Amino acid sequence: MPALLTAVTYEAQDPDRAARFWAALLGLRPADDARVALRFVPGRGGALGHNRIHLHLTSSDLDDQQRTVARAIELGAHHLDVGQRPEEGHIVLADPAGYEFDVIEPGNSYLAGTGFLGEYACDGTREVGLFWSEALGWPLVWDSDEETAIQSPRGGTKVAWGGPPVAPNERPNRQRFELVPVEADQQAEVDRLIALGATRLGPGDDGTVHLADPDGNEFSVRAATP
Repeated sequence: MPALLTAVTYEAQDPDRAARFWAALLGLRPADDARVALRFVPGRGGALGHNRIHLHLTSSDLDDQQRTVARAIELGAHHLDVGQRPEEGHIVLADPAGYEFDVIEPGNSYLAGTGFLGEYACDGTREVGLFWSEALGWPLVWDSDEETAIQSPRGGTKVAWGGPPVAPNERPNRQRFELVPVEADQQAEVDRLIALGATRLGPGDDGTVHLADPDGNEFSVRAATP
């Protein structure tokens, strides 16, 4: 039985502030059942190095896009220049922890029906997209030109990998997937993920097992709560 992706963890110098920001911003829209949670933990600031994961928020129309941008800035975000061209419709921002996110232009058919939190856009190869499809039991909904995307069978937020070139991996990662077994015990799930191509990194202080996916991105497997 595939593992359950319970959260994407972000390190932040002020995790409480980052969590309040996202709770308020995502509260602009009702949460769908397939939204993957954001979790913030103490750590290095988000402005250090390269953001391997960034969020895509959707818009129903241009006014809606501007309202989201204005609300984000009011809550503590700021505009970010990543080399985007003026004719591109999305707006790039950084949250209070320094992590990049995009407010996508209306009419984007690829994110249609995903909900407000449309996508976790990740650096990564096609191989890692196939790995996560098997690990989570989420079908591929995009597989073209080395770019892949997966989505829960229930719909909701997509997780995508942009293909080469992939930026060098910085360890330890500041953004990580958190998994729990659905039916198997923790060790059996770890063994299954290793058979799929993961690498064991070692145990955590709280009993969590740390692994790396085929691209070297760290993730954790917690024991299921009885």
